[in-house]
Amino acid sequence: MAKTTSDLIVERLLDWGIDTCFGLNGDAINGFFEALRTHADRMRFVHVRHEENAALAAVGYAKFTGRPAACVATAGPGAVHLLNGLYDAEMDGVPVIAITGMTYHDVIGAHLLQDLNSDYLFRDACAFSERVMGPAHAVNATDLAVRKALAAHAPAHLAIPVDTQAQTEDTHSPKNPPGHTSTAMPERAPAPSRGDLEQAAETLNSCGKVVIVAGAGARGCGDELERVADLLAAPIVKAGLGKDVVPDDSPYTTGGMGIIGTRPSHEAMEQCDGLLIVGSATAFHEFWPKPDQARGVQIDRNPARIGLRYPVESGLVGDARTALIDLMPLLRRKSDRAFLEHAQAGMRRWWDVLREEARDHSTPMRPQTITWELSELLPDNAIVTGDAGTVTAWAGRLRLRRGMNYSFSGTHCTMGSAVPYAIGAKIAHPERPVIAFNGDGAMSMGLGELATLAQYALPVTVIVLHNNSLALEVWEQNALLGNPQYGCDLHSIDFAKVAEGCGLRAFRIEKTEEAHQMLAEAIDHNGPSLVECVVDPYAAPYTDTIKDSHADKILAAYEKGEPEAPRMARSLLEPARLPMAPAVQHAEHELRRYT
Repeated sequence: MAKTTSDLIVERLLDWGIDTCFGLNGDAINGFFEALRTHADRMRFVHVRHEENAALAAVGYAKFTGRPAACVATAGPGAVHLLNGLYDAEMDGVPVIAITGMTYHDVIGAHLLQDLNSDYLFRDACAFSERVMGPAHAVNATDLAVRKALAAHAPAHLAIPVDTQAQTEDTHSPKNPPGHTSTAMPERAPAPSRGDLEQAAETLNSCGKVVIVAGAGARGCGDELERVADLLAAPIVKAGLGKDVVPDDSPYTTGGMGIIGTRPSHEAMEQCDGLLIVGSATAFHEFWPKPDQARGVQIDRNPARIGLRYPVESGLVGDARTALIDLMPLLRRKSDRAFLEHAQAGMRRWWDVLREEARDHSTPMRPQTITWELSELLPDNAIVTGDAGTVTAWAGRLRLRRGMNYSFSGTHCTMGSAVPYAIGAKIAHPERPVIAFNGDGAMSMGLGELATLAQYALPVTVIVLHNNSLALEVWEQNALLGNPQYGCDLHSIDFAKVAEGCGLRAFRIEKTEEAHQMLAEAIDHNGPSLVECVVDPYAAPYTDTIKDSHADKILAAYEKGEPEAPRMARSLLEPARLPMAPAVQHAEHELRRYT
């Protein structure tokens, strides 16, 4: 039988090694679904309950494999639903191939049902977005889409009119002979030049207190980062998307940066005179060194990102691992280790504080209890997916060991991404334990994907921090704007019952002493499970990391009538965090007025 446009696209995706597709069908894409059906022995299709989650699952797949997956949706609203997940891919720099339907080719623009030019709509989110014109165009368009996605580390999109999907006859133009494109693609970016490496080494060798900032672009070169950190006696500060670049028990890391980072990271950034940025463009500008404080070197595969966050003197464009390997012979080992040793002592104190917080028996339970116990129980080789909200801060305090992986929607901050990310991760790595760590606000946005876990019997453990609040917005309205909370209350959902209704094993934790055993049972369960953890919404997610300006705004919010000021002030002043962070000391007297 003659091959349809859809057949040719599916087979070309397979030629590129793309063998997984997440999506939801509909009348304007059903011709493509016939090709998925007839190629089901090679192309795995995973049915999700919302198109946004199809794109997010593809993002999760790509983040934990380095390879793109496809996602598919119908025309109109289906295509629009995909778009948020594709922005997630674009902003975090991962390749995804999106395929959407369109109305019939000869009535586009005639105001039929779901008549929307998705090829135009997707051009801001995607490195490539094109309308497929027929079988003669299919292979060429697919090659361009995949090549652009891989080269730009971004999503690419093909829109196919519904009648074109099943079309089998088409004439190649003289400019498009069959077989003139290929799937050849270089695996690594070019290496920096010798001159650039020598300039970077001179900069770093001249500094006495160097900090390494590692982001998602440093994934896969953790060993090299630790060797450079040892040479430079430099603490490694991790951007959120770089959490798994080096393990949290590495003697070189001080954990995260920014308002949800650690105090040792902040102190290192405040005191350094040298900066090596590897694969990061994290946007916490107020937590970077002052522009005239430190000499800077940056390694990034994208030349447009050099100097984006800090006025570096040297830029090394290329693959991070290659650049670090080439840079190391030019670096002089620093004999003065005091800067690194001070950071290491700070991290030991930091973990001691978190341990004490986790052992508290307050009701409602502290989120720190779940974070600490989950860290103790994570299986070797685990993959953890995070979400947006205060859960981002608590997930940042997980102690990942060597060989574990973590990611979340770090730049677009998409709520509800943890479970679809986990679906993508588990499909990609069926042999590895996968844990989705989210809050109740995020979980309520994607309850349907619990049914997806059950449908495919995916043994993913879903953790839900349940506090009936968009708690991060409470703290941000206070600390960033000086306003009392508004619009943050959530109607309670019994997530355990919902999970049971979808076919998952469900647990509910309300007390500190229950946490270890129930989390262990959920992780050990041979199937999908959900653990609902009832926690305090007013546990401060960033007491140790706020600036004086944040403390002043918190006090302004309290003065305006923040209804939970007493509970929040007590959380900021709690004894387990002594010695107090400088910003809390700055505001201590005023905060005590509200307790």
